[in-house]
Amino acid sequence: MAPSSMGRHSAPSDDHRSRRTAIAVVVAVFAVVAVAVGTWFALSSRGSSDVSANQGEQVTQEEQQSPSADEQTSGENGESAPETEESQTEGEKDESSPEGTDNESGTPEGVSEEVTEKMASMTLEQKVAQLFIVRPEALTGVGQVTAAGETTRSALADMPVGGIVYFADNLIDTDQTMQMLSNTMSYGMEANGLPLFLCVDEEGGTVSRVGGNPGFGVDNVGNMSAVGATGDTEHAYEVAKHIGTYLDYLGFNVDFAPDSDIANNPDGTMGLRSFGATADVVSPMVAAQVRGFKDAGVLCSAKHFPGIGGALGDSHDARIYSEKTLDEIRSEELLPFEAAIEENVPFVMVGHLSMPNVTGDDDPASISSEIVTDLLRDELGYEGIIITDSMGMGAATDSLPVERLGVEPLLAGVDMVLMPADFQAAYQGVLDAVASGELTEERIDESVARILAVKLERL
Repeated sequence: MAPSSMGRHSAPSDDHRSRRTAIAVVVAVFAVVAVAVGTWFALSSRGSSDVSANQGEQVTQEEQQSPSADEQTSGENGESAPETEESQTEGEKDESSPEGTDNESGTPEGVSEEVTEKMASMTLEQKVAQLFIVRPEALTGVGQVTAAGETTRSALADMPVGGIVYFADNLIDTDQTMQMLSNTMSYGMEANGLPLFLCVDEEGGTVSRVGGNPGFGVDNVGNMSAVGATGDTEHAYEVAKHIGTYLDYLGFNVDFAPDSDIANNPDGTMGLRSFGATADVVSPMVAAQVRGFKDAGVLCSAKHFPGIGGALGDSHDARIYSEKTLDEIRSEELLPFEAAIEENVPFVMVGHLSMPNVTGDDDPASISSEIVTDLLRDELGYEGIIITDSMGMGAATDSLPVERLGVEPLLAGVDMVLMPADFQAAYQGVLDAVASGELTEERIDESVARILAVKLERL
């Protein structure tokens, strides 16, 4: 083309006009689509950012609780939501899971996400081990334990029990006890990431492992019968707070006190350990001591449910009995335990009292579902940890073979088994019961959830 012809344009033909018009229309359509797509991406991005921010800050209420039946079946605009495996009605959930438990795990309702996640990481064997509190000798095989070293470390790695209970012959002086408990706690955390219940019986008076022991320089506070005789609940509170304070300093985190029995049998064995002979005296004292232990930073246990103060005999040696009816103990023996429950006592210890007029048989309360589940859990509404009295006592071993010392309390509704006469046999008995279907893993999970809730939230 000659240079002179550049820049010279001829008039467009009709064909060219049609083609340009078509191109313009296509461009306009694409522009509209682009705007719509951009708007959609902007909204989606903003929604994702909001969700991410919420997840980063905290778990929302919606993530902690299952949606209601209405929320499961309808969307924001009343449209039906697509049905998934998780969108079941309440009726469907009730049919597939025990009342008051989570649908998938069988754990109690209201269990925290932290507890649920921890349980999901545990083997059955680890969960069963959590159900036992034993003496250090039963765990390690050592004749008398006064220190915690590699033997304790290895034993906890193999058998990460829920807790260890110490007696006077384990406790020499302040430095030795602090070192032993500190090491034991470290080894427990190393074994499974959970704190141990480090326990002691420190009621005062005739039951005192530290107070009055010359290696500790702490006076024995005296018998609770004398505290009750003052009628001063503030004094009872201060006594418990004092005990809890020196136990916490040493490294203990559980005291199996206060005694909540009513010593209404002058020939019984609880006269010095009990605050008094009537519920009017005992109940406010028990409530005050639960508060005192709590304020000292130590967990405590009301004992010995449903009240052994009126029984004849000593359950250390053989079965003990009460001929009282359920209505009779509702008006007296149960009242101190109700007072403790109102104060959110973390443990209730069930004794080995046989009550044939309540249960219809001679089974000790510690293996009776009528006492543990029907009365304590359901009627009194107790939601904390239920623990047996020592399953090495005569009242327990006379009733059961050693391989059933863990199984029978769990079948009754107990959460933790204290000091079975043969720990290894009792532990294996529980595993065997799960394997046979006599106990379900869901039942084990119910108790482990309660134990972990206390450990992860209060220790």
